[in-house]
Amino acid sequence: MRLAKNAMTISKTIDQIAQTASLGLSEIFGISIPGDKLTFSPTRKEFAGDYTIVVFPFTRDAKKSPVQVGEELGKYLLDNDPAVEAYNVVKGFLNLSFNPEVWSGFLSGGLKDEKFGSSGPTGRKIMVEFSSPNTNKPLHLGHIRNILLGWSCSRILEYNGHEVIKTQIVNDRGIHICKSMLAWKKLANGETPETAEMKGDHFVGKYYVAYNNLEKEQKKGLPEGEEPTVLSEAREMLRKWEENDTDTRALWEKLNKWVYRGFNETYNSLGVEFDKMYYESQTYIPGKKYIEKGLEEGVFYKKEDGSVWIDLEDVKMDQKLVLRSDGTSVYMTQDIGTAQIRYEDLGVDQMVYVVGDEQDYHFKVLFEILKRLGAPYSDGLFHLSYGMVDLPTGKMKSREGTVVDADDLVEEVVEEIRKNAKERGTLVDVKKEEQEEIFRRLGLGALKYFILKVNPQKRMVFNPAESVDIQGNTGPYIQNAFVRIQSVLRKAEINAPMNYQTAFSKWEPLEKELMSILAQFPAVVKQSGESLDPSALANYSYEVARAYHKFYHDHSILNAETAEVKEFRLALSQMTGKVLETGMGLLGIQMPDKM
Repeated sequence: MRLAKNAMTISKTIDQIAQTASLGLSEIFGISIPGDKLTFSPTRKEFAGDYTIVVFPFTRDAKKSPVQVGEELGKYLLDNDPAVEAYNVVKGFLNLSFNPEVWSGFLSGGLKDEKFGSSGPTGRKIMVEFSSPNTNKPLHLGHIRNILLGWSCSRILEYNGHEVIKTQIVNDRGIHICKSMLAWKKLANGETPETAEMKGDHFVGKYYVAYNNLEKEQKKGLPEGEEPTVLSEAREMLRKWEENDTDTRALWEKLNKWVYRGFNETYNSLGVEFDKMYYESQTYIPGKKYIEKGLEEGVFYKKEDGSVWIDLEDVKMDQKLVLRSDGTSVYMTQDIGTAQIRYEDLGVDQMVYVVGDEQDYHFKVLFEILKRLGAPYSDGLFHLSYGMVDLPTGKMKSREGTVVDADDLVEEVVEEIRKNAKERGTLVDVKKEEQEEIFRRLGLGALKYFILKVNPQKRMVFNPAESVDIQGNTGPYIQNAFVRIQSVLRKAEINAPMNYQTAFSKWEPLEKELMSILAQFPAVVKQSGESLDPSALANYSYEVARAYHKFYHDHSILNAETAEVKEFRLALSQMTGKVLETGMGLLGIQMPDKM
């Protein structure tokens, strides 16, 4: 067996060694296990080696101790696989050291590979739904986590070879929408976003708050159970909307147009776009039709008041309303319709819903209903549940107008960056327009990274000041590593991918550590895509940046002791920059050249 020349990834080398190990286990111990079932992990820093195989699982069939199994398998690999240069055994762990040519080939091939770490087409089509706001208020901090998760998961899935369709379902109908409409009708006196000098979604959100204040005021002194007049009016407005009343529909369209303009400004600011839009005003009617079909098939049942329900007690869920007694739909009605329409439109293999964990039960019910309706796509439904985002000051409440607006938050983080730059006296020689672009990239990088580095399932606190700390586990810290690399490459007059061929092997420990971390990039991208968890890629990017900062601090690059060392360190730097830019790009974060 010959060593593959210029192997493009360490994963290919591991696959090769795994096949050799599979043969060894069969020949030495009579154990039959495919190579792709063997697990390799990076060797822990305190031991010599590059990658480790755990041999404990083989001891029973081999009828030998873990050390004996490790020694015999290690010797077999050393004798039969040219990628293995040395091995050592620590208890039940077989640590393998790779031939230096493997690492030189990795560096050479990685620099040439335009899409290092990506996978070829899988043929799978995946829809990712995210954002999906209501048209009665602006996007807020909670929406930002949703949007960033959806966008980054989409990019990671695409990099893993899937065809991805980014979509949202706009909640543009319902009693909450009518509340904003009613308040505007009663209180606005013809005011518009232009006359109020407000962004459209902020403007409509102002009237949603005004409605809730009005309802709260009317509730004072009312007997328990009696409905405020304004709420009765909102219900009547919803009934008229569903009956296609001309005036009600015209008012609804006017306010929604204002909101959509505002939403698009926020999406542009965050660097986000969608491939396909759906609107609840268009999906609730098909949803009713599917419920009628389910009634005929016995999936649903009707109560005496005419409301339609489903009984899910046999799967430890309760009875769920799917259509009100007056014939108006609920969220479940339109979600059933939306899922079916999407499948007919897109023919996707999987539907991923990015929605907060307060809706966990809703999606369990939805998926069970679609399964009982016989939907052919029911096995491909996935709820990417995430925890809420709080600020150091506490929880947000949209009805009380204490929501942290998404646009304001972005500007606040950019202002923190701007203030820090002035205090440090950096960028003074850079033009004003270029400064502002750098501040924007750093600010958005700080915001996006701080949110995405947290596992989606965890509730989190977003601290704007903490997010811009250039010394912590933050976006600017990682961006600073990239900026350092670009500065080194500019000074070395390198402005294209290096053609690195030198079989250099006298690496310093920090150089080998950095190279080993870079080699893990394809596996991390794959893992992040499979788990739909961008935090794995975010924290990996931090580890890359931290390893590079240490290397940069301890070793001279441009004044290296020999030309050979200098060339290697430049190639290592360029490869690090490539991995950082790609990894952060998959999180939706742009890298600055200066900061």
